[in-house]
Amino acid sequence: MTMLDDLTTAATWPAAYPEGYAVVDVETTGLARDDRIVSAAVYRLDARGEVEDHWYTLVNPERDPGPVWIHGLTSDVLAGAPLFPEVAAELAERLDGRVLVAHNAIFDWSMIAREYARAERTAPTRQRLCTIALSKELGLPLPNHKLESLAAHFGVVQQRAHHALDDARVLAEAFRPSLHAAARDGVRLPLLECLPLTEWSDAPARPRVGYQSSYRPTSWRPSRKRPACPYPNPGRYAPGEPLTQGMRVAFSGDTSVDRELLEDRSVEAGLHIATSVSRLTSLLVTNDPGASTSKTVKAASYGTPVIDEAAFTQLLRDVAPARGSVPAPAPAPEPERLPLSAPFPADG
Repeated sequence: MTMLDDLTTAATWPAAYPEGYAVVDVETTGLARDDRIVSAAVYRLDARGEVEDHWYTLVNPERDPGPVWIHGLTSDVLAGAPLFPEVAAELAERLDGRVLVAHNAIFDWSMIAREYARAERTAPTRQRLCTIALSKELGLPLPNHKLESLAAHFGVVQQRAHHALDDARVLAEAFRPSLHAAARDGVRLPLLECLPLTEWSDAPARPRVGYQSSYRPTSWRPSRKRPACPYPNPGRYAPGEPLTQGMRVAFSGDTSVDRELLEDRSVEAGLHIATSVSRLTSLLVTNDPGASTSKTVKAASYGTPVIDEAAFTQLLRDVAPARGSVPAPAPAPEPERLPLSAPFPADG
């Protein structure tokens, strides 16, 4: 037992903390609304983060598996895997009554919610906890928000990156000391509500050259004010170089990934979301650079670099840290937080 464990055990454990957690990782065919889960893993943890059991499954996405070079799952491997409706009940049993924990939890939750909606079911998940948000609450001195950085901080060794079971194991092992540190210091856990997706359209999307299909917007995610970017603007993006935290990024036109999800991923990587294009804009992301929108016209006049969505999502995987010391992160909006003194909601 470590000294941290001794101190945490000796102290009073916060009564309002959840009774259990489901640490989740999913690998998918992509990031868009019509992309599918190809594998899923769950580590069930008790109230103090101790592992109770783990579970893993492949899922036949009924389509091209997407970035095989990332998750390693080919069409041949997935051909004999169960369909999501065939594993939905088993997954639900592991999520029921627990807080869903994931690294960039909005992504894992949105993919799971969509799969359940397609299967005409509802995931029994009421709250989620993002380990990126928790590391910010704890003020961990991480160079970036990658899972490997969080793992390295706690001395957790990753064996197979982008394998759902190993990613979930690594996250579970890194979450436990994070949870104990939060309990020791009386930190309020950054719990957010999980609103299920209750409507889904399986109507075939009209293909467009250079685009992935996307579904109509739904109201299943509440709009909210984003916190200010804590990093200074390092200037314009240089083609061939990585993105840098603090860069001002604007979006124009349709995107295959849900726009709010794409913006969430950008903010969590340390980028600033710009609602318009100015001389200070670092980059414009658009799938239609020839369109005469106000943003593309201004980008052309200012000489602002322009790239498409696919290139941008690739760059999002490895955003360079801001120059100099890392500032304290801006606080997340309060309305979605669950106060430490509030009782944990009843299981749904």
